[in-house]
Amino acid sequence: MKAFVFGAGGAVIAEVPQPAPTGVQVQVRVRACGLNRADIGMSKGHAHGAAGGVGAVLGMEWAGEVAALGPEARGVGIGDRVMGSGQAAFAEYTLADHGRLFKIPDGMDFEEAASLPLALTTMHNAIVTNGALQSGQSVLIQGASAGVGLMAQQIAKAKGASLVIGSSTDPGRRGRLTEFGADLTIDSSDPGWVDKVLEATAGRGVDLVIDQISGKVASQNLRATRVLGRIINVGRLGGAHADFDFDTHAARRIHYIGVTFRSRSIEEIRDIFTAVRADLWPAVEARRLRLPIDRVFAFDEIADAFARMEANRHFGKIVIRF
Repeated sequence: MKAFVFGAGGAVIAEVPQPAPTGVQVQVRVRACGLNRADIGMSKGHAHGAAGGVGAVLGMEWAGEVAALGPEARGVGIGDRVMGSGQAAFAEYTLADHGRLFKIPDGMDFEEAASLPLALTTMHNAIVTNGALQSGQSVLIQGASAGVGLMAQQIAKAKGASLVIGSSTDPGRRGRLTEFGADLTIDSSDPGWVDKVLEATAGRGVDLVIDQISGKVASQNLRATRVLGRIINVGRLGGAHADFDFDTHAARRIHYIGVTFRSRSIEEIRDIFTAVRADLWPAVEARRLRLPIDRVFAFDEIADAFARMEANRHFGKIVIRF
């Protein structure tokens, strides 16, 4: 089968053996895949948790049809249309744990479905499970124009947030954030952005920050968060190391929590998928939670898809179609 593989000379389309499911695994005939920031790093040889390295099939989320079942797989049948996340997505066939799947709603195409699994699971876990967002509270989404950021805004609104603030350093993308739930937008490269957040919250600061930037905004986030507020660190697009204002952190008694899928057990990931189904699925089926598709590339154009993401001019999800 065809797959996008990292080899000694870089990432290329190559022929690899078709994987066979065992145990609780499900074999999926992939029809579309979502492209994510972590895929860029792995295409350059970097590891992403246990994923990546020479010989690795790249890709982290997909949509397709169940083609075969391991002897212990439950909950799906041959021919079911499913979407999910895991390793080795950029291939004609992939394997998934039976608890790391969503059934695709009726009327949703594979391209739309492939854009959703990581955004839904990452941001429900960050906002609801770890962020403990309550109706009437305020939220700041740092890095709101990325696919996961756009989903974060929508989930926050769906859970009753009274004020959603989205950040983007690009004026064109910042101007579109209100289409996806933002009540106020900020430019996190503007030295005065914290003052704008404090003004919008009567000087208190937001209840919850979902931070995908880190780096230089880490200490600024502390000043923008209320006493006993929460900061959930999801990503580090602005840098993994930076100065941190421990005094403000302590004075405001802020709960600072880091989240990632890389160190989670499969049991923890299954629980996240179960929580999304229980809490968000009616909104997914009704298309109240959805992401804009920036562009769809054919699998043979996958290098162009990576180039578009690296150029950082896209808005929403880049999707690869088989």
